[in-house]
Amino acid sequence: MPESLSAHAELEHERAYVAGLYRRLEELRAEKQEQLARVRGSGAVGSMQNISERDAFATMYEDRLAQLNAVDDRLVFGRLDLDDGDRRYIGRIGLSTADLQQLMVDWRAPEAGAFYQATAFERLGVRRRRHLILQGHQVKGIEDDVLDSTMLTDGESLQGEGALLAALNSKRTGAMSDIVGTIQAEQDRIIRAPMPGILVVQGGPGTGKTAVALHRAAYLLYSHRERLKSAGVLLVGPSNSFMKYIERVLPSLGETGVVMSTLGGLMPGVRAVPETNPAVAEIKGRLSMVDVVANAVANRQRLPAEPRKLNVEGTILTLTPRQVARARDRARATGKPHNAARVTFVKILLRELTDQLREALEASSGAGNNADRAYLAEDVRTSRDVRVALNLAWMPLTPEKLIGELLSKPAHLEAAAPDLTEAERNLLLRAADAAWTEADVPLLDEAAELLGEMDASAGRDRAQQDADRARDIANAEQSLRNVDQSLRDIGINGLVSAEDLAGYNQTQQNRLTAAERAAGDRTWAFGHIVVDEAQELSAMQWRLLMRRCPLKSFTVVGDIAQTSSPAGAESWQQALEPFAGKRWQLEELTVNYRTPSQIAQAAVRMANAAGQVVSAPKAVRDGRWQPIVDRVPAGRMIEHLLEVMPEEIEAANGGLLAVIAADHQLPEVRSALAAVYAQRVGGGAGGLEQDISVLGPQEAKGLEFDAVVVLEPGELLHRTGGRVGDLYVAMTRPTQRLRLLAEGEVPEGIEG
Repeated sequence: MPESLSAHAELEHERAYVAGLYRRLEELRAEKQEQLARVRGSGAVGSMQNISERDAFATMYEDRLAQLNAVDDRLVFGRLDLDDGDRRYIGRIGLSTADLQQLMVDWRAPEAGAFYQATAFERLGVRRRRHLILQGHQVKGIEDDVLDSTMLTDGESLQGEGALLAALNSKRTGAMSDIVGTIQAEQDRIIRAPMPGILVVQGGPGTGKTAVALHRAAYLLYSHRERLKSAGVLLVGPSNSFMKYIERVLPSLGETGVVMSTLGGLMPGVRAVPETNPAVAEIKGRLSMVDVVANAVANRQRLPAEPRKLNVEGTILTLTPRQVARARDRARATGKPHNAARVTFVKILLRELTDQLREALEASSGAGNNADRAYLAEDVRTSRDVRVALNLAWMPLTPEKLIGELLSKPAHLEAAAPDLTEAERNLLLRAADAAWTEADVPLLDEAAELLGEMDASAGRDRAQQDADRARDIANAEQSLRNVDQSLRDIGINGLVSAEDLAGYNQTQQNRLTAAERAAGDRTWAFGHIVVDEAQELSAMQWRLLMRRCPLKSFTVVGDIAQTSSPAGAESWQQALEPFAGKRWQLEELTVNYRTPSQIAQAAVRMANAAGQVVSAPKAVRDGRWQPIVDRVPAGRMIEHLLEVMPEEIEAANGGLLAVIAADHQLPEVRSALAAVYAQRVGGGAGGLEQDISVLGPQEAKGLEFDAVVVLEPGELLHRTGGRVGDLYVAMTRPTQRLRLLAEGEVPEGIEG
């Protein structure tokens, strides 16, 4: 058969097979939908065991249906032809026929590992690895890696990493194209590494760090399902734009139970904004802020300067500094958080003041008066003078109130942070109503740990809960009376109490996934945490994350060379050893799949010239263009940008174009571009309708674009105190073309 016909026949065969996979997917969806509807329609009838089984099946069908609905895009991406003649299709989930004949293997299953690990030198029983390129449900192309030379016919040659390079040369769409079909052996080794301990994945731009992190999260959820389905996985990213960029990747791999958050979202009820002042971020990120927050809490446990007179129903009592000091010491000795220890503090002083009141009343009424004085304790507790005095000495606090006052009241800050210089304290001070920033979140978390829960309702919430519970039990008792004869008939009357039934009903009404519960619980202990762009984290942010995973099971992904935050790490040792000692392992990604070699080399030269040694992964792609540098006359930056935009848009060829500039330039740049290109101008990762993205280097972290225009590279280099991070990040975002516009100095090394 002629080669062209053979290739056509192969393509038609794959199209037919993939169409069959999608038909089977639809059959399974319909089957689970029918089963779910049937279970839901059965109602709460039968024995308690039957009801429990019904809800368990409903949960199972709901979860499976959610998974089946999430994998529609690029359901299958590969095929293995094995030495024994078998063919094994690899996809996002496993699929079988109704009689359990395997149609497709889940990419995380052990038998799929050879798809990523096999090479021509170590075939692992694989003769050919086929990449299926899908658009929607349709197979648009095939690319083969022939690993067994006996399969080759005359004129054919081994095909290397063509599928990967084709994927990387494709246009950006604003949603990350997960590279599950093109993960290479070094990436696969890291993805499948054991879960315990801290695994650091260091890699330069374009090495697939984010893809590795996401696929590792999916792999761990698959291979450690029993452990992680209850504890959950936390995935931390650098920005909201980044989280939007990756939000479809894990669901497309068949996983929906992951908590994804920025560091600013890890304090329930707080949605923090970026910290705009790098110097402030650096101070708040220091580990010494642990002592500052502890001092702030201790300083709210005050001793009065002198005895205080208290009026209780017309009787004057005296609260002495010595009494307060003794109660404070005993409360602190409990080791409980501030708000819980306050209960002990208050009980001690209320008892002493009640005794004092009793003695005063007995003295005034004469000896031998033994009237019942049980009401005295309530009189003391409800006295306004007593409440004010006890609150002044030991006020119940929320983290927001403690940190808010610490950062807005000079006297509070000076008392809690004597080791900071006056200039540093002045940097930290801000308005009382200022928005919370990402650098504040670790301080709030530290305060929450030291303060504990606060019952602001003074027991009213508990009373309401008790009343609701009593009502539910009463309803349950009536229900059991109604079905008493039925329970007797099946021999289980008396086995189910009203309390059991009320608790069961409450549990069913509030059923949440582990991920949903974890997202709203600051004290949740995750089974594993994945951190992307981890080089930017401050010591206080690391402390927060370590608290979230007591077992210290982490996948840490980043590139020290891209550190731009003054609070970030200069080495992985500096970042991790304060919390984990030597108990972490370093893996390095060595191949740059994204960035054309000309652009990658210019970025490395720039970093080296600035005095920073960076890892330089091997770039496997040569681009069409060298980096372009335009020297712009003073005052003509925006005008020149508008002049070159048509050329850059044409070079992007329908893909995404990013304009990256310092934050203070962004409003003017967005306004000028929007006046010409209207709705095409957006932010973050862009999209199909917004193919021009205007953003700063911090927001650009982790993102990629077909073409990038960088404004004032010299400013990006110098604004971070000599660190190359912002400029290095900006220069390494493009997959095709880079242009730099400079009114000022062009950093050394860029032009070779």
